[in-house]
Amino acid sequence: MYERPEFNEKGEKILCLEDGKNSHMLMDVWVKRLAPGESVSLQSAQKETAVMLLAGEVSFAFEGRQEKGERRSVFQDKPYCLHVCKGKEITVAARKESRLLIQRTVNEREFETVFYTPEKCTLQEFGSAQWEGTAHRQVLTVFDYDNAPCSNMVMGEVFHRPGCWSSYPPHFHPQPELYYYEFDKPQGFGVGFDGEQCFKVEDQGCLTITPMNAHQQAAAPGYRMYYAWLIRHLEGDPWRKTRIDVPEHAWLMQED
Repeated sequence: MYERPEFNEKGEKILCLEDGKNSHMLMDVWVKRLAPGESVSLQSAQKETAVMLLAGEVSFAFEGRQEKGERRSVFQDKPYCLHVCKGKEITVAARKESRLLIQRTVNEREFETVFYTPEKCTLQEFGSAQWEGTAHRQVLTVFDYDNAPCSNMVMGEVFHRPGCWSSYPPHFHPQPELYYYEFDKPQGFGVGFDGEQCFKVEDQGCLTITPMNAHQQAAAPGYRMYYAWLIRHLEGDPWRKTRIDVPEHAWLMQED
């Protein structure tokens, strides 16, 4: 299901809540807007938390440390992200007008705090030599099962070329996934699929993908599309870059 929620009086755009809105995502995800000089503190007794900078300039305070992060936009710079286990308190203070993407879910395991800088994030290119380049995109992984096996979450970003497709060929998996979109121009748009349903997706909207539904994406010509992809591992079945191609389109992956 797709929606484009507004910011509330606390400067929060709620995308899903583990015990409320879009609860089938099994996690809390929201965008937090900070004015210059404003700060937000986060701590949960039961949930791990990841805070990624979408745009602006902030300082992250945690465990007696303080780290800076600056990002002009999702299209110009790679992200900074702080990832902590349950019980850890973090404070993010804005030096300029900023936006944060916050992801949180229940996790009883404890793990070392990680501050992901642009150099620690893996950026890969896909599709440039396939299908006449119509699915050429860049995929950035902040953390997944490979580098954060104690986490119950996955966080990454897709940088999508105008007029092209991504999350392609059509595929699905049992773990719930959420996409949060931004465009290089406020009037930009694309199309997001959740199984047999397709939705017009716009700047700062989100798509909550039903488990086992195919979820390919397309961007309108002339508009660069970005989306953060957030996955919740299932107990005993973590997402490990596993994807099930829709059978009738599986031939697209054949080299010939």
